Amino acid sequence: MRPDLDPEQLDRYSRHIIMDDVGPTGQAALLDTAVLVVGAGGLGSPVLQYLAAAGIGRLGIVDDDRVERSNLQRQIIHADSDVGRPKVDSAHDFVADLNPDVTVDTHELRLAADNAAALVDDYDIVVDASDNFATRFLVNDACTLAGVPFSHGAVFRFEGQVTTFTGEGPCYRCLFPKAPPAGTVPDCSTAGVLGVLPGTIGCLQATEVCKLAMDYGEPLEGRLLAFDAGSMSVDEVPIATNPDCPVCGDDPAIDDVAEASYDGRCEL
Repeated sequence: MRPDLDPEQLDRYSRHIIMDDVGPTGQAALLDTAVLVVGAGGLGSPVLQYLAAAGIGRLGIVDDDRVERSNLQRQIIHADSDVGRPKVDSAHDFVADLNPDVTVDTHELRLAADNAAALVDDYDIVVDASDNFATRFLVNDACTLAGVPFSHGAVFRFEGQVTTFTGEGPCYRCLFPKAPPAGTVPDCSTAGVLGVLPGTIGCLQATEVCKLAMDYGEPLEGRLLAFDAGSMSVDEVPIATNPDCPVCGDDPAIDDVAEASYDGRCEL
């Protein structure tokens, strides 16, 4: 048994510890892992909830929004009493109340080209729980260049997708070379989203993070899971490495996110 797990921790994580594939060593790995969650909204809420419960030792939360009442249909770590508060503050209090073992770093800012590299470099794993293409491309580029694995998730109406990029295979730009033209893909505020759907996708992302932290199983490397809640079906779409990718290709054009553009279609 790991000697520095105190009696309360042995009790709290007992269902992990009794698993042969986790045990005290796996729980120690979770407690020693630092994860940056970009977005404390629909996807970030279940990610933060389950990673905190699992005992991820340090959670960083990046978000510059404030809680709105329309968020509460799906953003389950925020309450009606939190309306008007910064999401990072509400999320911090939720995590602290759930698990005092977890250290929470709050970053009340928008991830941008001038801060992404420094933020990513301070964590072992990143979760892309953002809701726009510019941030998704920025997370990809910063993580790929730093060699930091990240989980990507996205939701739309009744559909969601999730995959993981570890740096050993393709990256997000191999899947989407550039963002779609502005206005062609409506966001949740205009198209809506089934409230429970971010919970489904976010839980999958949290699962991937725990596996990466414990070095267990096979991550969704080179595979995209596409989930349709309407038909309750899951399709697995292979992702091929693009040798011409500007980040992970044979002759990359991006070697510093501070010098790339993340406006419009995120093209070079």
